[in-house]
Amino acid sequence: MKILNTTKEGSKAVVELELSNATIEGGKAVAYNKAKKDIMLPGFRRGRAPRKMVEAMYGADVFLEDAINEVFPKIFDCLTESGLKVVGMPTITKMDKAEEGALVLTLDVPTYPEVTLGQYKGLEVPKAEAEVSEDEIDKEIDRMAQDVSRMESVEREARMGDTANIDFEGFMDGIAFEGGKGEAFDLKLGGGQFIPGFEEQVVGMNIGEERDIDVTFPENYKEDMAGKPAVFHIKLNAVKEEIRPELDDEFVKDVSEFETMDELRADIRDRFTKEKSESIASSFKSAALEMAVSNMTADIPDCMVDEELDYQMRQTAYQLQMSGMTMEQYTQIFGGEAQMRAAMRPNALRQVQVQVMLAKIAEVEAIEVTEEEIEAEYERMAGVYGLEVAEIKERMGAEDVKTDVLARKAGNLIADSAVAVAPKAEEEAAAE
Repeated sequence: MKILNTTKEGSKAVVELELSNATIEGGKAVAYNKAKKDIMLPGFRRGRAPRKMVEAMYGADVFLEDAINEVFPKIFDCLTESGLKVVGMPTITKMDKAEEGALVLTLDVPTYPEVTLGQYKGLEVPKAEAEVSEDEIDKEIDRMAQDVSRMESVEREARMGDTANIDFEGFMDGIAFEGGKGEAFDLKLGGGQFIPGFEEQVVGMNIGEERDIDVTFPENYKEDMAGKPAVFHIKLNAVKEEIRPELDDEFVKDVSEFETMDELRADIRDRFTKEKSESIASSFKSAALEMAVSNMTADIPDCMVDEELDYQMRQTAYQLQMSGMTMEQYTQIFGGEAQMRAAMRPNALRQVQVQVMLAKIAEVEAIEVTEEEIEAEYERMAGVYGLEVAEIKERMGAEDVKTDVLARKAGNLIADSAVAVAPKAEEEAAAE
């Protein structure tokens, strides 16, 4: 086989390729041998009909389509050897017979996109400061106190913040409705578990007291109940109060390795500052990559997006399996698998755009990856996944690891060269 003509059109090549008669006949012979066991002709036992008899009855080209499928791997190799970066399955758009029994195929071949980089170094990217407020520290200490708090039954009226154990039943127009009844239910008053106005009316009740309270369902509630009034009959069974420790140095010694509240607050500040700094750095890099992608021009073929989308779907299925949920259950949230794929497609496209951009930057900047860096990446991955290095190497080839490291280096180049600027005020951003 040989290529007669190639025309590039963005991320697609239109290729005219000639298959010799010998190639076609070889493909037909393979196709016939695979199909003959199921072929029945009058006068012959199943699987015994000669190929010439089959072609005489059904036409000389009866095995042509299957023959082309048989030689398609060789077609793919021929396209690749010609220098085309094929990224998907070629499509036959035309077949013409040529001299001496040859066949000329016209193929649409999806190819790796031509990438034109825009500015990717020295980008001005908003970056926040890693600031930790006293209020954030107070909330963390409050959380720590809550973790060691205890619930204690009290003989008094219910107050906001208490946990009230109640029996309840709801009625609409005097008729009890489904799902509106509960017994010995622990309700955190002020926690917002029930519809607005419910918890506030439990406040002030005494143990053993029964009361009818009036509420109105929110407008965004279930359609048959939205915006409608209801009456709940309530009985208060018990009241529990949260007992928290005094926030003093003794508390600090109980919940941490520190001796004083000042030491604990300093540690929280340092820890939160580090966490925020890491988060800000990650967001800064993502924003820089997003800007660089926006400055790039590349016609991404659909097959590359489909491949990335398939990968994301597999990853989602694996994560769901680990959490005990099936993909079928999850896709129902989107209205089906097709709708889920449609929702995920823009992100898949962006991922491919980032990938091709980083690969182009690595090429332009002549970024290299050493054997030591590849080994270090294997070690890192083994630690992340809790596997032996040998197992990681079995699952992922060195070239794939090299590609990942190159992309990371290119991404770091973009982020390291970016200029941090102060984020715009909310009012200014809204005005834009």
